[in-house]
Amino acid sequence: MKKSFFIVVAIMGMAQFTQAQEQHKFRAGLDLGYAVPDGGGGILGAIEFKYNIMDNMNIGILFESAVLAKNITTDAASLELETELGSNASYAATFDYYFNNGGSSFAPFIGGGMGYNALANLELDFLGETTEAEVDGKFGGLVRAGFELGKLRLAATYHLIGKSEIGESEVNNSYFGLSLGFYLGGGKWKK
Repeated sequence: MKKSFFIVVAIMGMAQFTQAQEQHKFRAGLDLGYAVPDGGGGILGAIEFKYNIMDNMNIGILFESAVLAKNITTDAASLELETELGSNASYAATFDYYFNNGGSSFAPFIGGGMGYNALANLELDFLGETTEAEVDGKFGGLVRAGFELGKLRLAATYHLIGKSEIGESEVNNSYFGLSLGFYLGGGKWKK
């Protein structure tokens, strides 16, 4: 707990020496990374279009796809079933706040968003028998934090998506993502 407190204080202290983006400019970002669903793994890719409403805030539209393999837990016999790879798509309105007021090109941020998640149908393999289950899309949210250094961006994002029920089984659709990317536009970082 003490380490977390000191890390937050250090980031906020460094934020006093960072620069801002230009108000009323557009930017586009491209991110690639690793996705971690419940009991599995995958890759993700995202493109996001943003508008700088202030020097340290922007709003945007995020389009993200995550190719995931995950486990399904069933209460009937306490079994875990593995699924084949499936691709989820997220469409979200986002907001980011940058801790900055001039200085360098290092800009830590926090953000969030809400939107729709189109979930992949699941292909289950149990005792050599393959079954496909349809999964409905869900509304959800996301929270994220990270930093930008020049035009590069590192972000940790948690997608909060409701569970799906398939028969007597529940599928946890939420996942954590760690991505590295870059952006174009947004004006110059200014002092």
